[in-house]
Order: sequence, then C-alpha cells, then structure tokens
Amino acid sequence: MKRSEINREILNSKKLFESIGFKLPVFASWSPEDWTGMGDEVDEIVENSLGWDVTDYGLGDYNKVGLFLFTIRNGNYKNRDKYPKGYAEKIMVIKENQLAPMHFHWNKREDIINRGGGILSLTLYKADKDENLGDEEFSVSIDGVRKNLKPGAVVLLNPGESICLEPYIYHSFTGVNGDVVVGEVSDVNDDENDNRFFEPIGRFPTIEEDEKPIHLLCNEYVKWKK
Repeated sequence: MKRSEINREILNSKKLFESIGFKLPVFASWSPEDWTGMGDEVDEIVENSLGWDVTDYGLGDYNKVGLFLFTIRNGNYKNRDKYPKGYAEKIMVIKENQLAPMHFHWNKREDIINRGGGILSLTLYKADKDENLGDEEFSVSIDGVRKNLKPGAVVLLNPGESICLEPYIYHSFTGVNGDVVVGEVSDVNDDENDNRFFEPIGRFPTIEEDEKPIHLLCNEYVKWKK
C-alpha cells in the first residue's frame, strides 16, 4: 500500500468515528515526531500493538480485500505478569463491498458488533478437524440468542447488533449499503500466532513511502521510539 493511501484511510475513518460519536484515546493523535524519544512509559502501547492498523493482507488491492483497525486495549499472553489483561477491544471499518478474508482464531473468542453505518454481512463456517471449511451445522450466539446455522450461512447485523464467534468458527465479512464501523470485544488479541486464514495471505502491508505518515501504524513504533 502507498503511505498516501494509508493516510487517507486514517483521515476518512476518523470522520466516520466522529459521525457516530466514537472517541479514540489520546495516543491516537500522536504524530511520528511525538514518538521520537519516548521510553518505557509507552511499553504497553508498543508491546501489545495498540493503535492504528491498516492492511491489504499483502494482496495490493485494499478496496477489494482489506480492513481498517484501531486497537484500543489488549493484554499479552507472552508477558502476563507485566500485562495481566485477559481481554482486548478494537474499532474497525469495513467498506461497502470490501472483504475481510475468511479466517478463524485458535484461541480468541470475540464479539463482533455493528457500531454504525451500513449492514455488516458475515459468512460463517465451522472448521473441520483438518481446518478446512466444515460441512456440519453449528451454532452461534447473536445478541444472547442461540442460532443454529448451516455451513456458509450469511448473518446480517444492523447497527447495534452483535455476534459472538467462538474459536474455530471461520468468518469473513463485508459492508452492505455503506461502510460499517465494527467493534470487537474479545480475549487477548495475538495477530502473530492466532490467525488461521483459509487462503495463505499476509497480515501487514508492504508500504510504499510516497509521503510522510500522519500517524504510525502499530507495527512501526520501535523504529521511532528511543
């Protein structure tokens, strides 16, 4: 992705968050220059990958396959003594007709919430023993109501509605009738070790630096921090 594209998506998402009254924490406003010389006081942000995250999954067509995320809080299973939180929270944007690709998590249970905008459309399968798309029925909780679903079921969430996705539930999602602000409340998030994509893809983009970043992404802090 070009840095100009990432900058544009950050600015657009800020406007979308503002339109629904969703406020971000203070560190969301820090510029790269603000990060220069920071020390141990920001370790929780750095080591738990809080903050801005824009990905095209390495496929080079963000508007077709991609996702915009901001991680607000997170724990760290690799360092529970220092970071004992057992939970995480994200706010995301999925564009109309943009696809977040099919994947599941081995460990993370998550609530996916339509916070505003269009309709969130999810396609769901339960993984089989070989981690392929299973052909058996399964159940999920939608706003506390247990629903039985067939493989490949499509669940539509209107603003305010949510679904709980257990580990090994494959899911992909897209926006319908507009871009969607998507909330996630979950167990600790570990992007390095707990994403099982159905098709092998990357997690973070390769960036072409065609302009200066307005904010650092969550995987870029170390090169700016002291």
